[in-house]
Amino acid sequence: MYELPGPPGKDIEADSATYGLPRVVLFDEKRWHYIQSRYHMTPREVQVAKLICQGLDNEKIARNLRIKPGTIKTHLRNIYRRVRVKNKLTMLLMFLHDVNNSSANSATASEAISITEIEKSA
Repeated sequence: MYELPGPPGKDIEADSATYGLPRVVLFDEKRWHYIQSRYHMTPREVQVAKLICQGLDNEKIARNLRIKPGTIKTHLRNIYRRVRVKNKLTMLLMFLHDVNNSSANSATASEAISITEIEKSA
């Protein structure tokens, strides 16, 4: 197995710069709180979901959180079950859908996230 360079626990910004991941933050804390309460996610599951939504793979998430990759798989399985999806992309799309729907139902519909906003911030 190929080992990625760098010490375990290397921070996300350095990882993004090294491997060319875009530094994208899709949701602010208010939206993550909505997602957490909507799906009854634990704080650790929210941490994992945030890192997935930033484009990190299981190995990088495990290093950043200083836990084993198998534990990441367990968290993912629990998240998928709660969100009723089968993969990371569908999970992300479901989160976008839910946040946009909650924004549309609130008084400030202009808070909805569009794909163009995501591309501009990347």
